[in-house]
Amino acid sequence: MQYKACLEAEKADKYYQFQREFQEVLDDAIKICPNSAYAYREKSTAYLKSGDFLTWKKLIDKAVELDYGSNLGYRAWCRYQFFRDYKGAIKDIEKLDSLANYNIGYSINGDYHLNIAKGICYSAINQKQKAIKIFNEQLNTKDYSAGLYDYYQLGVTYYEINDYKNALKSFEKQSEINEFADNAYYKCKVYKTLKNEEEFKNYKEIALKLFAKNKKLFDPYTHHFNNVYYDTIVNE
Repeated sequence: MQYKACLEAEKADKYYQFQREFQEVLDDAIKICPNSAYAYREKSTAYLKSGDFLTWKKLIDKAVELDYGSNLGYRAWCRYQFFRDYKGAIKDIEKLDSLANYNIGYSINGDYHLNIAKGICYSAINQKQKAIKIFNEQLNTKDYSAGLYDYYQLGVTYYEINDYKNALKSFEKQSEINEFADNAYYKCKVYKTLKNEEEFKNYKEIALKLFAKNKKLFDPYTHHFNNVYYDTIVNE
C-alpha cells in the first residue's frame, strides 16, 4: 500500500503546488494508504507557503505522528523560521534528539545543523549561556564541519553577553569559512566598544563593501536571525 501511495504521490510533481490537481493527487495517495506521511507533508507545504498556517499545522502534525524521523526536524525548523516559535522549535528538536540514535541532521534549507538552530532559539529567548554551550558542543563534535553561519551566531551571542574576546575570535573563525557584511559589521561593533577607532572604521568600510556586493545573510523566505541591514551599518 505504501509503495502504491508513493507512486501516486509522485504524480504531484508535475503540478504547481497551488494547483487543485496537486492536492487532489496527494488526497488520492492518502486514500490508497492513510498512513502516507510523505503525502501529508507535501500537502502541508503548499498551505505553509500560501499563509494558511492552521491547515499547515494540522497536516504536518499528522505527518509527524506517522513518521517522526522524517518530519519532526522539519516541523521544528518551520516553527523557528516562519513563526519564530522558539520554544516550540526547541521542544521538537529536543524530542527528536531523545528519540533518535543517529545524527538528527540539518534544517530543510541546509543553513544550520538542528543543534545550531536549537542554540539560536535559546539565544532568542535570552538564554545566552545555554545557547553558547550548545553552539560550542556542536562545533566541537567529532567530524562536524562548521556551517556557513555557525561561528557568526556564536560570535553575536558572545557579544551580547559582553565577552568581546570570544566574540572577536568567533567572528575571525567565521571570516575564514565564509565572510559577509553582517559578520564584518559585528567586528566593527566590537572594536568600537574596545575604543579601537582605526579597526572600527576599517571593518565598517569592509561591511559596507561586502553589502554592496550582496555578500550578506540572505534567505528567500524570511530574515536570518541576527540579520543586519544596510542602514544599520551606515548609522553605526
